[in-house]
Amino acid sequence: MSTVLLVHAKGGPPLGHVLSRAAARAEVHLLALSALPTAVAESAGSLCASVVTPTEAERSDLVALIVSRAGTVGADAVLTFSEYAVVAVAEACEALGLPGAGGAAALARDKRMMRHTWHRRGLPQPAFRPVTTEAELHEAVAALSAPMLLKAAWSAGSTAHQIIDSPQEAEAAWRRSRETMARSARLGFAELHVAEAEAHFVVEEIVTGDAAQWFDEPGWGDYVSVEGVVTGGVFRPVCVSGRMPTVQPFTERAGITPALLPADLQDRVVALAREAVDALGLRDCGTHTEIKLGAGGRMWLIETAARFGGAMTVPQIEEVFRLDLVGMLVDHLLGRPVAWPERALGPGQAHGAAGSLVVLAVDGHGEAWRDRRVWDFPVVQEAVALSEGSALSVVPESSLPDGSTVPVYDPVGGANTMAALCLLSAADARTVLRDFTTLVGALPVVLPPTVSTTAQSVSVPAPSQPAPAARLRARSAMQSEGAPA
Repeated sequence: MSTVLLVHAKGGPPLGHVLSRAAARAEVHLLALSALPTAVAESAGSLCASVVTPTEAERSDLVALIVSRAGTVGADAVLTFSEYAVVAVAEACEALGLPGAGGAAALARDKRMMRHTWHRRGLPQPAFRPVTTEAELHEAVAALSAPMLLKAAWSAGSTAHQIIDSPQEAEAAWRRSRETMARSARLGFAELHVAEAEAHFVVEEIVTGDAAQWFDEPGWGDYVSVEGVVTGGVFRPVCVSGRMPTVQPFTERAGITPALLPADLQDRVVALAREAVDALGLRDCGTHTEIKLGAGGRMWLIETAARFGGAMTVPQIEEVFRLDLVGMLVDHLLGRPVAWPERALGPGQAHGAAGSLVVLAVDGHGEAWRDRRVWDFPVVQEAVALSEGSALSVVPESSLPDGSTVPVYDPVGGANTMAALCLLSAADARTVLRDFTTLVGALPVVLPPTVSTTAQSVSVPAPSQPAPAARLRARSAMQSEGAPA
């Protein structure tokens, strides 16, 4: 039986899903760079031939650690599904002579290098400037047109994203983003291999999106993601995922499979994703490319990742299109033949639809909940009336336990302030969108209140709140950009 070394870190598809699919294809040895979710720890012992958690000293040279562990277990393939371990695993595969994302993996991680690569190819994207110091930030703000978005170059989940409307806001934005990245690193949501990655940022102009000309009904966000894979350097699109509008500044609320794009528009989106992935020069890995949709058919590249989409994107694809992407990638890395789709699948090939919703303490209008609430999924199941045939579940390893207080939403913290991740299966994508809209509106009403709550107790800290005029502009631009899940 073939042997696989799976490198686990935070983020990516649920570990339980990944382990069960990988273990069906090969003997799996787990190298855990992050603590295993409680909901998965017991099953990991039965699914894996070994589970190793390295010491801090061993983690000091991550590539050497992965190479050593792969040699010890006799790994025929090494892979990860975490954004934070992509570069280290790619470099380890290079050293081992095994298939992987390749030497260009960092181009799909560092937003600065990614944008420079696309700029050289003439691909459509927002104007940008890389920054590593506060002085460089002030220079970038002076050179670009407001409003702008400050992004951490190696982050994920919209962490440390801030809108800058004027030069006067740059200093506070820089301080707050640096603080947020440091806090995220302590929580394990940070690049694991590249030194000083938390100090690397990029500033981008915010382009104006328009979903109305792309979708036949309202409620969709103005960006999509193309899910795919690269095999032997050849990009193979799988499908296109849709979104609900983001939460200020650009935190993802929900992903829906499939996106209800007309076939000709889906073809245009996939063609741009192909150009983006080809430009990066990836070799053997999953891909997740986000594209902004604008008026008049305009599109802008947001980001590409050298791994499959996070949250429940992979399980959604399995449910809707009957494709086990984890198992298929394992088979490919082991040199087995895989029947990838000949072209991107769409609504016509879908078996129903599925979506994942990030539970944030923000209503459908982008406003913070008026009071603090307690997360209680059984209450949600009982109290929220969804469409006939729809099935709602919670993802335990990505959710707080029932009885936990829902965190205050922090625009700078992004998905780090989520309370839960829910999965919805329905007859079609329209129903998923409608049910999620209902759910978002109902949560601050049906969830139990904490013992003592006030409106002030849930207001966002002053440093991350934009000025009133800026807030209005930010709200109007809330659909202007997504962040990779």
